[in-house]
Order: sequence, then structure tokens, then C-alpha cells
Amino acid sequence: MGDFYQNGIITTLHHLADRPIEEVEAELVRFGRKRPLALILPSLFSELEGPALSHIIDEISQVPYLSEVVIGLDRADADQFRFARQFFSKLPQHHRILWNDGPRLRALDAELQALKLAPKEAGKGRNVWYCMGYILATGRAESVALHDCDVTTYNREMLARLIYPVANPQFNYEFCKGFYARVSDGKINGRVSRLLVTPLLRALKKVFGEIEYLQFLDSFRYPLAGEFSFRRDVLTDIRIPSDWGLEIGVLSEMHRNYANNRLCQVDIADQYDHKHQDLSLDDMQAGLSKMSIDITKSLFRKLATQGHTFNTETFRSVKATYYRIALDFVETYHNDAMMNGLQLDIHAEEMAVEMFSRNIITAGEQFLCNPMETPFIPSWSRVSSAMPDVFDRLIEAVELDHQEFMAE
Repeated sequence: MGDFYQNGIITTLHHLADRPIEEVEAELVRFGRKRPLALILPSLFSELEGPALSHIIDEISQVPYLSEVVIGLDRADADQFRFARQFFSKLPQHHRILWNDGPRLRALDAELQALKLAPKEAGKGRNVWYCMGYILATGRAESVALHDCDVTTYNREMLARLIYPVANPQFNYEFCKGFYARVSDGKINGRVSRLLVTPLLRALKKVFGEIEYLQFLDSFRYPLAGEFSFRRDVLTDIRIPSDWGLEIGVLSEMHRNYANNRLCQVDIADQYDHKHQDLSLDDMQAGLSKMSIDITKSLFRKLATQGHTFNTETFRSVKATYYRIALDFVETYHNDAMMNGLQLDIHAEEMAVEMFSRNIITAGEQFLCNPMETPFIPSWSRVSSAMPDVFDRLIEAVELDHQEFMAE
């Protein structure tokens, strides 16, 4: 049971009572009559073969308030797309699959690439970006939720709590971030958020001072959560990264575009677990190692846009400050785990901290060596200005893929 304490500069909506899900969903049905609701599911084909997504679809099939479900499908050939169509056919809601590797969407992507308007690399950011474009193109939904497809502890209450703050017309929120306790199977998880992001934000505050942007990020209880919701107008001007910096990048865009009172975070689950990434101690291009570099660079880039200067000595100071704070956090989490009868391996935790420390320096070096790097995907307002019929063509490609399957 959560408490009602408000910390930081972002409104926190807690889980203070076990309200019946049917009661919440009845309200969302009523909200949806004037403000239709949608869900985005960015998925790899491999996730269709695991138990998590099958259960998620079973839960979503019981949701009465969604007008549309948009599925972004990555790494699928033609036979796998056919399988996906059958897999998602159990959804009673209107739904469409964006076959990102299909010839039609690839052709559209190639034209955007020629105009330097397409995502530069494959990944979740690219998948989400095209799904957001499709939501804008159809205009069917006013409030939209997005969550990952590998959540093993999923239930439909998570979705209801996630979308409620932006769906309720009496609320003023444009964006809502989900949070939860990353505890499952007797362990405390969420190493990148616990051992990198939070201590790094505290270290940056010590080096640069109490910058409002850092206070903003540090107000979110789980800044790397892949679950968030928003009103449709948010999608027009948002610029998101295509790498592992997606979640930090989205929060940074919300900070740039909206006043704090238009943003909130909500407790969506008592426990949460999903597919775990390898630490990848010896491979900076994989797992949590690459994730930590991308996230750290995204923070450096944002601070640079606000006029802060970086050099080699700056990164050394940030790394040293981070390392001391992170080691203190290891002790804190160990004590918390012991008191709650949970497991926490101090050696593994400190190995992660050591790797993240090295990667702070690596991220800094990459930042200095590539000053012209532009990892952000262009906003859809810019894309539609350069290619006025892009939304029509996006809808046409998705519908032709859908009809071709239905005709078989």
C-alpha cells in the first residue's frame, strides 16, 4: 500500500485503496465516449513466442474502454506477420499491426530516409515513433497509453491506472508516467534505475547545482519505466531518441514542452517484472552496458542544450561523485532488502556500479568526439510539413497489409 507523500516537483498519484477494477473501467468507458482511448504495443516478433505477451493479450481482451489497439511489430518476415495477425485476432477492439519490416512500410521509410526524416536505427524508439504517427494519422483516439510487451506480472488494472489520469476530463494532465516497485521472486530488480540513473542525477546536481531539469527528472520514482500515457496533441511536436535513451528522452521533451502541473506519475502495480537484460560486462554494444551509455549520453546532451559545458575533467568529476553516491545506495538497498526478507547480492550490485562508472567516462568521450550527433527522430509536425501526404500513405500501407492477409 503506497503512502500519500508528494516529493519533488511532479504530482504523484498513489495507490491508496483497492478500488474495484470494474468501477474504474466503468468510468473510463464514460470518459471514452467523448475522449476515445487507445493503446500502443511496441513488440518484437520473439515476444509473440513467449508467455508474457499471450497473457497480456488475454487481459487486454477483457478491457471495455479501448477504441483502438496499435501494435508495432519488429523483426518479422511475411510468415511471421501472418502468425501475428492470427495471434492478435483475439482482440475484440479495433486493432491494426504496423509491420515495420514489410515492403510497404519499408518503402515509406526509405523515402523518409532520403529526406533525412526517418529514424536512423532500428529499435524500440523507431517502433514507437511509427506507432505514434499512425495514432496521429487515424485521429481515432484522444488519450493513448503505451506499455511494453514483456511484462510477466501484467493485469488489466495496470492499464486502467496508467491511462486514467490523461483520460479523465476533470484532470489537466497531458502526460502520465507509470511507476512500480521492481520486486519479484524475492529480489529487488531495476538495476539501471536504482544504481545508475538516480545516483547519476544526484551526482550531476553536486557538480552543476540544483538545476530545475535535474530536479524534474529526480522527481520521477521510476524514470526508466516503459509505461506512460498522453493526450494525442503531445505527439505532434515530440522528438524522441531511437536508442536506449527513449524513456529519458520522452521525459526531457515533456519538460521542454509543458508546465510541471500538466504532468504526473501514477502507481500502477505493487509488483512488476519483465524480461531482464544481461549486464554485458565485456560488451559495451549490448545489454545493460549499452543501455547505460545511451542513457548517460542523453542526459549530457540535454544539459548541453541548456548551456552547460562539458570537458574531460567534468566527466571525471561526475564519475567520481557518482561512484561514491552509488556505493552508498548499494548499502541502502541491501538494508531495505534484508528488512523485507528479500535477496540482494552486494557483489553483483557493486560490479554493476563499477561498470556504470566506466561507462560514464565512455559516454562522455563519445559525447565529445561526436558533437554533430543527432540521435533524435524528427517530430511528426516536421515530417508532415516535408511530406504532406505522409499520414495518408501510412494508413494506406497498414490497411493494405491488413487486407492482403484477410484475403488469403
